[in-house]
Amino acid sequence: MQYKLHSYNRKLKTENRKETWFSRLYFSRSFFYLPLLIITAFLSSCHVYSFKDVSIPPEVKTVKIGFIENRARYVNPQISPRLTDRLQQKITGQTRLTRTNNDDAHYQISGYISDYSVSTAGISNQQAATNRLTVGVHIIFRNTLTAKTEEYDLSRNFDFSANLTLNQAEGALTDDIVRNLTDEIFNRIFSNW
Repeated sequence: MQYKLHSYNRKLKTENRKETWFSRLYFSRSFFYLPLLIITAFLSSCHVYSFKDVSIPPEVKTVKIGFIENRARYVNPQISPRLTDRLQQKITGQTRLTRTNNDDAHYQISGYISDYSVSTAGISNQQAATNRLTVGVHIIFRNTLTAKTEEYDLSRNFDFSANLTLNQAEGALTDDIVRNLTDEIFNRIFSNW
């Protein structure tokens, strides 16, 4: 009888330990999620759409994205259409805005490629070892609801081996150029930095 009572007490202590351990775990998870809930409640009370660091006021519904022209001295015929297309895809894919061609769109984005030039970036044994392709874009962002227009000049550098011709380098760099410029334009407009 005493043996049965002893094993029963041991079983009870073990269950209590498990319960205490579980309750501690549950309690600590609650504190982990508490700040997340507070932040979510705060953001939802601000009435600002926020997703992936994108901030768009709730009254903004439409966007017009104009063709990014190439006004640089040297024209790479692939950059303008690809940059425009990628920017349109990114904005429609990562925001809730509806794209339109109407002039009464709440956000209007246009611009042009202002710089497309090559310079020497590195010299080795008195010869060019690395060249640098600089691509600059001028962006015009208009918010028709507030009647505010902002203009940005963005520039990115892309290094390539001096052994390559410009045409060869463009073939290798065009995807990077379009992706990096698109991300920079998007972040400048929608992430407020």
